[in-house]
Amino acid sequence: MKYQVNIGLEVHVELSTESKLFCGCSTKFGAPPNSQTCSICLGLPGVLPVINKKSVEYVLSTALALNCKISRFCRFVRKNYYYPDLPKNYQISQYDEPLARDGYLEFKVNSKPRRVEIERVHLEEDAGKLIHGEDTQNLEDRKASFVDYNRAGIPLMEIVSQPELRSPEEAYQYLVNLKRILRYLKVSDCNMEEGSLRCDANISITPAREKLGTKIELKNMNSFKDLRDGLESEVKRQSSLLDRGEKVIQETRLWNPKKKRTRGMRSKEEAHDYRYFPEPDLLPVEVNEEWKENLKAELPELPLRRYQRFIKDYGLPPYDAGILTDAKDLADYFEKCVVGFPHPKGVSNWIMGEFLRLVKKANLSIPQVKVSPEQIGSLLAQMKEGTLSGKLAKLVFEEMFKTGKAPEKIIEEKKLVQITDELKLTNIVEEVVKENQGAVNDFKKGKKEALSFLIGQIMKKTKGKASPQVVNRLLKEGIGSLEKL
Repeated sequence: MKYQVNIGLEVHVELSTESKLFCGCSTKFGAPPNSQTCSICLGLPGVLPVINKKSVEYVLSTALALNCKISRFCRFVRKNYYYPDLPKNYQISQYDEPLARDGYLEFKVNSKPRRVEIERVHLEEDAGKLIHGEDTQNLEDRKASFVDYNRAGIPLMEIVSQPELRSPEEAYQYLVNLKRILRYLKVSDCNMEEGSLRCDANISITPAREKLGTKIELKNMNSFKDLRDGLESEVKRQSSLLDRGEKVIQETRLWNPKKKRTRGMRSKEEAHDYRYFPEPDLLPVEVNEEWKENLKAELPELPLRRYQRFIKDYGLPPYDAGILTDAKDLADYFEKCVVGFPHPKGVSNWIMGEFLRLVKKANLSIPQVKVSPEQIGSLLAQMKEGTLSGKLAKLVFEEMFKTGKAPEKIIEEKKLVQITDELKLTNIVEEVVKENQGAVNDFKKGKKEALSFLIGQIMKKTKGKASPQVVNRLLKEGIGSLEKL
């Protein structure tokens, strides 16, 4: 490329604690506006904040998963600015003493390994939410704006990367993999629709191998696709400016997904504009070695390592391993299935096919599924033994999915045992051959689809219970003996 792209991401993650960062108010999403507030998160005079220990542990666990150096000592600060959604007119955050810094995230882009440095991971409180009148149905409210402080004070983790991402696609893959780690750790649900995960991007472009250019901050990207599209638009805009000999002006820009372009919002503030100073009402946080080691011991196997293990230990193709390790609950479910049915590829095929199809159709999470891994192992074993055909197994599994019943019970109740009795099947084969001489003659002439038609007729007579393998053999033998006559 003519220009080098430099992208850094600032990811804000609402942590899945039951209470807010400095008070006991609920963090549950969807409550009526301003119903989850108190004197502390509203910043009323005379109140004192108290740190939520679980939120600190969530940040530390994330930092350890991102290979960061944990600070033994850090302080909170006041970030001062006025905005209607900030009830205290300052935000309690961290500035020059974050909980962690100097980490990295490893992932793949187009099958090639990539490592991007993490500058810092810190903890702060979230702001409230502005609701503008144009979004309301009441005509009298169209010219007004409203503030909901339910979100104010929710623990917010910020993860800042170095500006080392070299393309919008790399930025997209970085986010996908970061989100996967956060969900494995269960520190956040990462639901972008509910605002649990938000991302701002800093982007500059320079002639190849030169220093960083003028930085543009890009906001209002509500999905990973929006982030990629917004960055692609900004690369084109800045490239066009430099091609014409014009300068890129440092500013904050908003992404317009409908018009597929960015627009200027405001000039970019500098750190000194916020007048940071230590939070006088909070003691510093000290992280001793024992606390850090205990958290490290509790970390789960992370997605990339698990993906590599699934390929190595189970012999799965990279595609299968990628799907199965995308979510921790799904990867756990797969491994439990393999314990009961030690044929990893067979289990993988079933989970990626019928299992995920029904999960998606029912809009369920894996823990909500009624079918146990042991039941899936039992079902697949019966398919392998020939008790069930693939078609019958799908019917049984749909009933299992609805009711949670064991496959054996459903097979017994619906009398779905596969017919393997050769004498019984031979009689049915002879009937079908006599009734479909045209198809028999077509098969003799080399038309392979005629055999599929005949097998279909036998399945119709047996209501899908005949063993396809036995039927196929008996049918060919029957037609072969006719040729000898």
